[in-house]
Amino acid sequence: MALFKKKPRPSPLSRQQALNCKPVKNVNVTEVRLENGSVMLSYPVGTRPWVATLIKRFSRAPEKPVTKKLELDTLGSAVWDLLDGNRSVKQVIRKFAKTYRLHPKEAEVSVTQFLRQLGRRGIIGFRPE
Repeated sequence: MALFKKKPRPSPLSRQQALNCKPVKNVNVTEVRLENGSVMLSYPVGTRPWVATLIKRFSRAPEKPVTKKLELDTLGSAVWDLLDGNRSVKQVIRKFAKTYRLHPKEAEVSVTQFLRQLGRRGIIGFRPE
């Protein structure tokens, strides 16, 4: 049946195209510097439409946006500070590797996994070149 066919997915980016993307911070994310130098991020969490309808219908409390907090460690805070909207992923990796004296491949793996997690949570987006 035509109703249950999967929609075609857009073709994934090549590795080079992904490394040339520029990570951009979500404007709805607030950051707070903690005393130990790490960063605490507060970001809104989207609810599914049917859950939001149930909450509106059966809740007497005023609706507040649901937010989550994420505390970044030292290395995560360092990567977060490198995200200025002008640097590409490749440039962030190079700067991170140079600062912490890491092998470029090791830095690439760790930084890209970290950025991917931030992207899944909606904390950052990626602007193509």
